[in-house]
Amino acid sequence: MYDYHLHSNYSDGRFLPQMVRAASDAGLDGIGFADHCNVSARESMQSTRAVFGFNLDRTYERRRHAIGRLRERADITVYDAVEMDYDPRDEAEIRAFLDEAGFDYAIGSVHTVGEYNIQSPGQYEGLSDAELDRVVDHYFDNLVALAESELFEVAAHPDLFERTPQLRGRATAEHYRRAAEAFADSRTVPEINAGRALADEEFVHPHDSFLDELLARDVAITVGTDSHRPHEVADRAAFLDAFTDEWGVEPVRPPSLVE
Repeated sequence: MYDYHLHSNYSDGRFLPQMVRAASDAGLDGIGFADHCNVSARESMQSTRAVFGFNLDRTYERRRHAIGRLRERADITVYDAVEMDYDPRDEAEIRAFLDEAGFDYAIGSVHTVGEYNIQSPGQYEGLSDAELDRVVDHYFDNLVALAESELFEVAAHPDLFERTPQLRGRATAEHYRRAAEAFADSRTVPEINAGRALADEEFVHPHDSFLDELLARDVAITVGTDSHRPHEVADRAAFLDAFTDEWGVEPVRPPSLVE
């Protein structure tokens, strides 16, 4: 089993050797470090980046050197990947950076819609149902654009808004159908993400109804634990193994790893 979505101290995770050791102890065959990165030139995103320090565009070569050192002594495969914030307005900057950096594969994530951070519940206080529905509409517009852009091998947690109480449950069958059709026509592979599967919320990305739509169109699926700490890796990997077996899903590698 491979886990294609972990984080390290190069964004908001723990030290690289600790994460590799945890994955090896969990019996994984390989992992991919996909640290957060944002290359938007927009002022609002530059400010957010400064606050969170997601600067992999400046540190990826240093991390690549560290991954190379780890590969020399690790007993599992270690991939050099990235999780990019995606907004259609930033496609030119994203494409230029990915072409320059040459990662093993790239994961795309919709973390913002307009100026809303999709995971910040405080931003949605006082909004009407109609306004909240428009946020979800905009989220799916961006998700479809992500698939159509062909910039990424993987789409992470493709219904991330489900983590936000005010937005949870607002997706419709039409949202899921539209996104599933976009992935069916794209090389981008959506991810089964276990980042909240063992938390209090106990939900998996994508939602069952969304996964049904994807599988009905024979869309290939990959997996990621989205682990940020060593102790998360084993339990989340075991969950994904059982979950994919239950659903009859055979996870695939990111396309660039098999081309």
